[in-house]
Amino acid sequence: MSIKAHPPHDLHQPVLLEATLDLLDPHRGESYLDLTAGYGGHAEAFLNRTGMQTSATLVDRDDYAIGKLSRFSDDGVTLMHTDFVSATKSLIEQGRQFDIVLVDLGVSSPQLDQSERGFSFKQGGPLDMRMDRRQEVTAEKLVNTLSVRELTRIIKDYGEEPTGQAKRIADAIVRSRPLRTTEELAELIKQNTYSGWKKIHPATRTFQALRIAVNRELDQIEQTLPLLPKLLNKGGRLGIISFHSLEDRLVKHYFAEQAGSGYEAELKILTKKPIDGAHHDVHNPRARSAKLRAAVKI
Repeated sequence: MSIKAHPPHDLHQPVLLEATLDLLDPHRGESYLDLTAGYGGHAEAFLNRTGMQTSATLVDRDDYAIGKLSRFSDDGVTLMHTDFVSATKSLIEQGRQFDIVLVDLGVSSPQLDQSERGFSFKQGGPLDMRMDRRQEVTAEKLVNTLSVRELTRIIKDYGEEPTGQAKRIADAIVRSRPLRTTEELAELIKQNTYSGWKKIHPATRTFQALRIAVNRELDQIEQTLPLLPKLLNKGGRLGIISFHSLEDRLVKHYFAEQAGSGYEAELKILTKKPIDGAHHDVHNPRARSAKLRAAVKI
């Protein structure tokens, strides 16, 4: 049994797909869990290899993504509309385990492309940035209510802006309140930071920082990583794709802990160095900053 093909224009191109398939090596009859299924690009390829749709679970907290993933439910796939921490805990409580677990972190291309979602400064839209539109906290709420000190910390820690630059941006935001749109915020940052920028827009880091804060992305990763071995069958494979240094640092540290745990280790690391999207997925622009790390349950 194979998954029904979906029109390719309606899906973003999955990052590091071939490398992920090679490393996690799905076989017929194996069970599959995708904790960040998005629009189903990875899932479709994996499920066509395993042929076990009734043993597959796809998770996403984005209602738009769940709508796109609904095409899999006709084939017996279980869908979970929740964040990956909640999904992980729920599946562990149910005693579920899988042969393959995939986590593709970060924001998806379709989210960036939808101006009404407010993720991108390249398109005008509301300052939203919520992956789960059921939650109350938006980017607009953060920029219009947080103190200069709190905004500086977020922009510095999550956007990796230098402290002085982060404070200048935070000061400008507080002076210019209220801010309602992505265009207003991006223009404000441009006016109060770099001059003569070429490749990287001055607002890039601040938008990343706000998105991470709105969606508690790093907290989610920190809470989930130590739970992942519980979701794996013995010999089960885990793949994690990260897109910026903050994400990858957490994954790298967790894998290093596992590698150094001796007899107490739950995972054997399959990637001494991460597989780099810039070299292994050269035709996919979104893959430029992607890093894939993988492990197997001992």
